[in-house]
Amino acid sequence: MSAEGAEPGPEPGPLCPEHGQALSWFCRSERRPVCAACAGLGGRCRGHRIRRAEERAEELRNKIVDQCERLQLQSAAITKYVADVLPGKNQRAVSMASAARELVIQRLSLVRSLCESEEQRLLEQVHGEEERAHQSILTQRVHWAEALQKLDTIRTSLVGMLTHLDDLQLIQKEQEIFERTEEAEGILDPQESEMLNFNEKCTRSPLLTRLWATAVLGSLSGTEDIRIDERTVSPFLQLSDDRKTLTFSTKKSKTCADGPERFDHWPNALAATSFQNGLHAWMVNVQNSCAYKVGVASGHLPRKGSGSDCRLGHNAFSWVFSRYDQEFRFSYNGQHEPLGLLRGPAQLGVLLDLQARELLFYEPASGTVLYTHHGSFPGPLFPVFAVADQTISIVR
Repeated sequence: MSAEGAEPGPEPGPLCPEHGQALSWFCRSERRPVCAACAGLGGRCRGHRIRRAEERAEELRNKIVDQCERLQLQSAAITKYVADVLPGKNQRAVSMASAARELVIQRLSLVRSLCESEEQRLLEQVHGEEERAHQSILTQRVHWAEALQKLDTIRTSLVGMLTHLDDLQLIQKEQEIFERTEEAEGILDPQESEMLNFNEKCTRSPLLTRLWATAVLGSLSGTEDIRIDERTVSPFLQLSDDRKTLTFSTKKSKTCADGPERFDHWPNALAATSFQNGLHAWMVNVQNSCAYKVGVASGHLPRKGSGSDCRLGHNAFSWVFSRYDQEFRFSYNGQHEPLGLLRGPAQLGVLLDLQARELLFYEPASGTVLYTHHGSFPGPLFPVFAVADQTISIVR
C-alpha cells in the first residue's frame, strides 16, 4: 500500500523531556510517568519502585470502575432514603409536633386552671378576712356606742345629784353614788386589738410565691443591672473590672484608699443602686463559694470596726441569706434562722417587694423558695454582699 493510502496511526504520547523517549513506565516513588532511560541503572529513578505505565493505568481504570459502582450503590441508597425514609420521618415529625403542642396546651391548661383556682381561693380568703374585720369593727362600734350611752347616763345622774341634792340627801345617796362610780369604772378604755386589723397573711400562698418568683426572675426585664460600689468594697475583697464579681483574699489590700463608705473589717460590699419603693430582683452566682452572705442592707449600716453593728445579719440594718460550709440560714438583727437545705444553690435569686414589705430568696434552677421574710424596711435599701471563700458574681 502506498504511503498516501495508509491509515494514520495513533498520536504519539508525550516524551521524556530529558531523554526524548516514550513515558512507558511509572515511578511509584515520585508518583509520575517516566521513560525506560529514567527507570534504568543510570536514570534518576534508579532504585525506585517502578512498574509499567499500562499496568498503572489498568489499576486506575479498575479503581474508577469500583468507585463508579460504589457511587451507583450510594445513589441508589440515597434515592431509597429520600423515597422511603424521609416521608416517614416527616410524618413522624408532624405527628410528634402535634403531640408536643397538645402536651404544652394540656399542661398550661392545668397550670392555668390551678392558678385560677388559687386566685379564687385567695380572693375568697381576702373577702372573708375583710368581712371579718368589718364585722369586728361594727361590733366594736355597737359596743362603744352602748358604753358611751351608759357613761352619759351615769354622768347625767351624777351631775343631777350634784346640782339638786342637799348635803343630807347627798349622804343618803352615797351607796348609789358608789354603784354608779363602780359601774363607770367597769367600762374600760379602748385597747388596740389585732381583731380590728386586716390580716395580710390571708394572701400568702406557697404556690403563688413560687410562680411569682419564677415569673420575675425568668424575665430579663424583671432583673436589675446591679453593680458593686467600689467605694464600699472591703480591703479583703477584690472587685472585677465590670464591678460584678467579688473575690476573697486572706491578705488585706494595701492599695485600697480608706473612706467613710468602705467596710474596713468585715468582707462586705454594697451595690451602687438603692431602692425605696417598687419590686426589684437580681441573681447571684454563688456556686464557687462555701462562705458568703447575700441580701439587702440599709444605707445606715455602719462600715467601721469589727463589732456586730457592721456584721451582716447581726444588726437591725441588714437582712441576709448566708452560707458557711453546709450551714444555711437567714439572719436579721442577731436572730439566725437555720434553713434545712440538703445542698447549696448554684445561683441565688433575691426578690425585694417594698410595697408588700417582702424579701424573698429563691433558687432559679429548681424553682424553690428558700426563705421569705415579711417586715418593714427603712429605706433606702442596697443589695449587699459578703464573701469569705473564693468568689461570688452578680448575674444579669
